[in-house]
Formats: sequence, structure tokens, C-alpha cells
Amino acid sequence: MYDVWKNALAEIEQQISPANFSTWFQGTSIISNDDGHIIIGVKNSFYVKQLRNRYLDLITTALKNNNIDVKSINFEVQTKVKSKVRSREVTARDLPIKKQLSTIKQQRAIKDSSNHETGLNQKYTLDNFVIGSNNDLAFSAAKSIIDSPGDRYNPFFLYGGPGLGKTHLVQAIGNELLKKDPSLKIFYTPIAHFYSDFIDSVRLGKGNEFNLKFRKLDVLIIDDFQLIVGKEKSQEEFFNIFNDLYQLNKQIIVTSDRLPSQIKSVDERLASRLTWAGAFDLQLPKFEDKCAILRAKAELMGADIEPEAIEYIAENVNTNIRDLEGEFSTILLMSEVRGLTPLELIKNGSVSVNKTTRPHQVTSKQVVDKVARYFELTPKEMCSKSRVSNIKTARQITMYLLSKELGLSTTKIATEVGVKDHTTVMHGVKKIDQDLRLNFILRDQIAEIKEKIYD
Repeated sequence: MYDVWKNALAEIEQQISPANFSTWFQGTSIISNDDGHIIIGVKNSFYVKQLRNRYLDLITTALKNNNIDVKSINFEVQTKVKSKVRSREVTARDLPIKKQLSTIKQQRAIKDSSNHETGLNQKYTLDNFVIGSNNDLAFSAAKSIIDSPGDRYNPFFLYGGPGLGKTHLVQAIGNELLKKDPSLKIFYTPIAHFYSDFIDSVRLGKGNEFNLKFRKLDVLIIDDFQLIVGKEKSQEEFFNIFNDLYQLNKQIIVTSDRLPSQIKSVDERLASRLTWAGAFDLQLPKFEDKCAILRAKAELMGADIEPEAIEYIAENVNTNIRDLEGEFSTILLMSEVRGLTPLELIKNGSVSVNKTTRPHQVTSKQVVDKVARYFELTPKEMCSKSRVSNIKTARQITMYLLSKELGLSTTKIATEVGVKDHTTVMHGVKKIDQDLRLNFILRDQIAEIKEKIYD
């Protein structure tokens, strides 16, 4: 069965991203095959849920392609394989002493942990963090940190817009690490609290205590780093703490709504250090991701909601995960109060979900005029054939907004902005879409233009 599973894995690897394959399939094996009833061994219960929900069809097909008559597939958590290195023989006389020492060590660890305030919220776990194409790379890095803190992804810099799950993921890392080793000194704090605590310590003459508090940590988690703008002394203090922890191979985790280099007035040395191990972004979830998030939330809440209702919510909420879950909870509450199913509420018009970036309808002419004015151009200049950089950028932003906000066809957009054909529009929209992943200056520009359009 080893060769069969090896061949099946090779087939699966070709159909999913390297990050997803590494995260979910490495370390798996076929435990047994009883006349087509397959049992696959996995690391823990979290893998069971994810493999069953996301990859069962893919696994089934891969096994059938390798001549396995699959009747059912189940997953079983495997206990850790015993080490091949043999320790010295433990005698009956030694056993009580070793057990006592182990118990004492564990009790001390729990006691030490209880005396340390972590700032973590226990509701944030990996079990209720839904993985999709918008966050799978960040999740894979998070798992590596849990397996080996202070190693490969240190510092771990996570960025993305509000409501996409940054706080959830980094606190889940802290909770999982603490679960593995209760003696770890882990501290989560928003940067605003770091700043106010630092100011208080200076005012009260307790700067040394503040320094010591952070330098004793094994894991430091800083949230909303972008709010450090204009706080030079706090930056300097954080820079020094960062260096000390890094030199000791302690894990540092930082979240922000943008890259450090795109945060105004952040020290260049600090900005560079924060992305030494790379930067991971959380993107807006796609339709399939949103459906998966809502199904997971329904399962967690024990709620009964029709697939059509889930798809309706996913289709009509295009802002962020926080709004998505908010609309979901509202519909469930109304369903309970009115004694109707969520789908019945939607069909009879009792609820109207419309969380999009379009507060009201606008015309294509308004979009063209607002973008042109933002870049200090006339509509005629912007829609010309000029290849000047700022004019070209303005024209591509216009294409992007006409596509994403108004839903116009590429042919119609080509007419509105004065380009030859729809392929030019497709290229322009795609370029802006890709640039938005890393270019937060562009994000700010588009956000400001939208405010002006819908003002």
C-alpha cells in the first residue's frame, strides 16, 4: 500500500498548491485497506476535518486512478512513532521516581504559566480558522512556527486589510504554542497598548521593569503595527526589544494592515528587520472561500442553514470576513425569532444582504471624471493614447474601478477609456489586481478615489 499511496500523493501534488500539499498531506499514510474501506493516518484531529471537508473527492479520485476500488475513506489520528534511539533500560525501581519528576516538572510549568499574563484570547484557535486560497500560505507558515518557534519564520510578519483574520491567526499561534508547552512566556499586545505602557513606565520611572518584561519572553506578538506612526520613542524601544529577542532566537510575530516600508515615518532599519523572513498577506476571500467560512461557522454553532442561503450571503458580502460573519449571525438570529429558515427569509424578502463597496449606483462618466480629477488630469488627457506613467496608471485604475465597482464588460470599458480593444482592458485590470497585493500606496489611492466617487 505504500507505493499506491505514494503514487496517489504524486497525483494530488499536481492538482493543488505546494503550500496546501505540504500542509495537509506530508506525513499521511494508508493504515489499512479492508476490501476498499480505506483508513488514512494523519497527525491530529484538525487534519481529519480539513482533509474530509476539502480533499476527500481528490483523494478518492487519486486512489481510484491507482486501481483501488474505493468504497469508503476514513481518517485516523496516528500516535507518534517511537524513536529508534533506545534510551537506557528503566527499572521498576526507577519508574516511580521518573514519574514523580515528570509530574513535578509539569506542575511547575503550569504554575509558571498561570503567573504570566499572556493577553491571548482562548477562542482563537487553528480548529476554527478556515483555510482558503486567500490565506493558505500564511497558515502554512503559522504551522511551521508552532512546530519550531524562533526558527524558519522569525520574525513572522502578517499583513492585510481589516477583518481578514490577522488577529485570529496570530493569537491561534500563541494558543497552540502554549498548549504544547505551558511553560512558554508568550505575550500578545496591540501596538497601541505597547505604546501607552511604555509612556507610563517612563512617567513612573519604571523603564527597566518595562524592558525586562519583554526581554524575558519566548514569544512576542504585536498587533496593528501600523499605528506606531509618529511614535519615535516607542519605535526605538521596540527596535531594541526586537534585536534582543531575535539574538536569543525568540519568536517575534507582527501584524499590520500594510508592509513596514509603506508605513509613514517607520525607521528603515526596523522596517527591514520586520521582513527578514518574508511577509505574508491575507487577501479578500473568494466566493468558494466565503462559502467554506460560513459552513465552518454553521458547524461550530450547530446551526442548520441551507446551502443556497450560504451561497446567497457569500455572493452579496464583498467587504471582509468580519462583515460576512456578521451578516450570517444576523440572518440566523432573525430565523430563530421569526420561525423561518434562513432561505425562507431570503426568498420572501425579509432580509437584504448587500455588503459591497458600492453604497449607491454611479455612472461610468462619474468614475472617469473622479479618477482624472484625483490625478489632476482632464478626462480627455486620461483617456488619450499617452504612455506617460501617471496617465497610464490613472487609466488602468479607471478600468479596474469600472470593472469591479460597476461590473461593466471589457468591451464597454474599452469604449469608456478610449483604448483599442478589450484585451488592453483585461491587461490593465489584471495589473491593478496584482499590484494591490503588495502596493499599499495604490490601495490608499483607490480607497480615496472610491470615497470621492460615492461621496
